[in-house]
Amino acid sequence: MKIHIQDVHSLSIDQTKWQAIQIRLKEKITLVNRITATDIKFIAGVDVAYWEEAGVEWGVCSIIVIDYATKAVVEEATSTGIVTVPYIPGYLAFRELPLVLEAVKKLNYVPDLFMFDGNGYLHPRHMGIATYASFFLNKPTIGIAKSYFKIADAEFEMPENKAGSYVDIIIHNDIYGRVLRTHQDVKPIFVSCGNYIDLPTATTITMELITNESRLPIPVRLSDLATKKNRRQLRDKKS
Repeated sequence: MKIHIQDVHSLSIDQTKWQAIQIRLKEKITLVNRITATDIKFIAGVDVAYWEEAGVEWGVCSIIVIDYATKAVVEEATSTGIVTVPYIPGYLAFRELPLVLEAVKKLNYVPDLFMFDGNGYLHPRHMGIATYASFFLNKPTIGIAKSYFKIADAEFEMPENKAGSYVDIIIHNDIYGRVLRTHQDVKPIFVSCGNYIDLPTATTITMELITNESRLPIPVRLSDLATKKNRRQLRDKKS
């Protein structure tokens, strides 16, 4: 069984229309749980990385699917290709999505939830990759960022130095995301809803997927490692 990808809009879209698309989709964000934690069987971690070769930019996306109950890896999918979409702050999702969807198409397991190495609602127009991709995937999504994407000059407060402590990131009286400390004496991560899930549930699921090996939840950590490995192998192969 393959996941059905929604036809939200053409991926070959002029960048002058990007902001209008973000604003239109923003109105369709639903930060309400579509499924409960007990309904989740498989969770996918998604990461994208880039490199340049002979003046040409390449990208690779790695997706790791785990069994939520056992935490075991059940599948890995990878896509790679030339990247022609430029990097523009606030519009990274338009650059990453084509590679993400190509990797998703290769999956034999259908994840119940996707966790992205990046932001979701924690974005100037609430349209980080986790939120943007959710409309194409039609699945609940969570954004997990290693560093803070500053919005409207708003700073964040550090949570208490104990595992599970957090501080909400509130901008314009709206909760954009959460600074979450997953281990004592370790830098926090930045959790935000993607879509079809609320922030308390996203936080709970994230903490349930933390091990002693990393401050990142298992699917995101493994997809990050896989992407780095795949990028290194592809770069060496082309050189």
